Amino acid sequence: MNPQDPAAREPEPEDLLPVGEVSARTGVAVSALHYYESLGLIASSRTTGNQRRYPRHMIRRIALIVVAKRLGIPLTDVADVFTALPLDRMPTRHEWQRVSNTWKRALEQRRASIESLERELTGCIGCGCLSMKACRLLNPNDELAGGGPGAHRIT
Repeated sequence: MNPQDPAAREPEPEDLLPVGEVSARTGVAVSALHYYESLGLIASSRTTGNQRRYPRHMIRRIALIVVAKRLGIPLTDVADVFTALPLDRMPTRHEWQRVSNTWKRALEQRRASIESLERELTGCIGCGCLSMKACRLLNPNDELAGGGPGAHRIT
């Protein structure tokens, strides 16, 4: 192989890929890629023919967006975390680690919240009171009492 041949060299993170190739490699529709770009989650450049080209390193960002969506993490939360990552170059290992730690803490908080809700729901089902006034799950701290007499909730 000729080392001068572009096909013979190793791919670089800054190599530019057409939108169709990025879509095929990530499994994300072209329209979704355009949407993510409009939100500032990913970035592309334009050719002289006005075609989008994405740096190869955007594939990792897109993969994280896909994982976040699967985990139920809103795109606004992804955007918040991605503000710590550069768009114009491949993030360093340290920058990715910082993002990973941020998401780990958020997932730990979410897990604790779900476990708390599970305990309350188990207690509610086991209680059997069906009280809209006293139930800690449906009416925490009897908040509905401040709305005056009568029904406040349609069930």
